Amino acid sequence: MSNASSERDDSARERLQRWLPKLVLSPSCVLVLFFVYGFIAWTSYISFSDSGMMPDYTWVGLHQWSRLWTSWTWGIALHNIWVFGLLYIISCIVLGLILAILLDQRIRAEGVLRTIYLYPMALSFIVTGTAWQWFLNPGLGLEKTMHDLGWQSFSFNWLIDSNMAIYTVVIAAVWQATGFIMAMFLAGLRGIDGEMIKAAQIDGAPAWKIYARIIIPQLRPVFLSAVVVLAHLAIKSFDLIVAMTGGGPGNATAVPATFMYSYAFSRNEMGIAAASAVFMLAVIAALIIPYLYSELREPRS
Repeated sequence: MSNASSERDDSARERLQRWLPKLVLSPSCVLVLFFVYGFIAWTSYISFSDSGMMPDYTWVGLHQWSRLWTSWTWGIALHNIWVFGLLYIISCIVLGLILAILLDQRIRAEGVLRTIYLYPMALSFIVTGTAWQWFLNPGLGLEKTMHDLGWQSFSFNWLIDSNMAIYTVVIAAVWQATGFIMAMFLAGLRGIDGEMIKAAQIDGAPAWKIYARIIIPQLRPVFLSAVVVLAHLAIKSFDLIVAMTGGGPGNATAVPATFMYSYAFSRNEMGIAAASAVFMLAVIAALIIPYLYSELREPRS
C-alpha cells in the first residue's frame, strides 16, 4: 500500500511540475492573444471597412487601400522613410563598427567610453527628440550660441528648412542608436578566434587585410541582426519625429507612423489610418519573420 501511495504521489508531483508553468503563463498568453493579435485582426478588418471618425464595419474591399496609395501625403511619407531608413541604417552600422574596432584595441578607460557611447540608448525617443530640437533650433541652440560668441555669419537652420529637416532627424537617431550597434559589433569581435588572427599576423598580413578578409566576414550574423533592429526602429520612429519636428515643416519629415496618427486622430479617417498601420506591420513582419526563421531553425545534421 505504501509503495502504491508513493507512486501516486510521485505521479501527481510530476503532473504538477509539467502543468504548473503552463498554468502560470496561460493568463499572460490570453491577454497577449486578445490585446495584441486580437487588435491586429481588428485593425486589419477596419482597413477593409468604411470607417471614418468611428468604426464602421461595412465591408468596402480595397477602397481604403486605393485611397491610401493615391494620397500624395502617403507618397511623401514613403519617400521620407526610405531616405531616413537608408541613411540611418548605413550610418549606425559604419559608425558602430568603427567604434567597436577602436574599443577592441583594449584601450584605457574602455568601460567608461563604452558607457558614454551606450548612454543615449537609455534615453527615450521623446527625450532625444526634445534635446535635439532645442540644440538645432536656430533661435535657441547652436546657431544662437555661435551668434552670441560673435560669429554672426554662422547659419544652421536645417530644422526649419523643408529640404534639410529630414537629415536632422537622421542625426538625432544615429546619435541615439550608434552606441547600441557598437556594443553588438564589440561582442562579435570579442567572440572571434584569436588564433586565426595571430596566424595572419605571423604571416605578415597588414591590419586592414586582416579585418577585410578574416574579421569582418565573420561578423555577418551581427550585420544581419543590426539591419533588422535598425530597420524596425526606423519604421517605428514616431516619437523622435513628433518631438523634433512634428512631421514638419509642412510634410518634410512625415513618415508612415506620423501619417497613420494624423489620419486616425486629426483627420478622422480611421480606415486609411488602419490600412497604413497594416502596411507597416507587413513590412516589419517581412523583416522579422525570415530573421527569426534563420535563427530558430534547427541545424541540419
